[in-house]
Amino acid sequence: MRTLTDYLKLPYRMEIVEDQAEGGYTVSFPELPGCITCGETIESALKNAEDAKKTWLEAVLEDGGEVPEPDSLKDYSGQFKLRIPKSLHRSLAEHSKREGISMNQYCLYLLSMNDALYQKQN
Repeated sequence: MRTLTDYLKLPYRMEIVEDQAEGGYTVSFPELPGCITCGETIESALKNAEDAKKTWLEAVLEDGGEVPEPDSLKDYSGQFKLRIPKSLHRSLAEHSKREGISMNQYCLYLLSMNDALYQKQN
């Protein structure tokens, strides 16, 4: 059985979202449901996040609950196969050629940009 100290050392994923309307930052740990905090500056938000994580873990351990393990990148190979229309394949190939990069690099760039926009909206 792990101790609080053991759990605090685990690499739980932290999500930081800037609150553009009100100012400040919200920090959450997706693998620890309900573990969320905020701060006026990024520094204060990060400090508060560590306190929130510790308090969350203490409460679950005190209640005899089960603490989830952090997600592992070991479950992901970094590769997947995608079938696309020939016209899109041609378009991607032409754009990547104009940029002077491989189509793989170009698609990675497009996916990363779209993911960043999606994360910003949520």
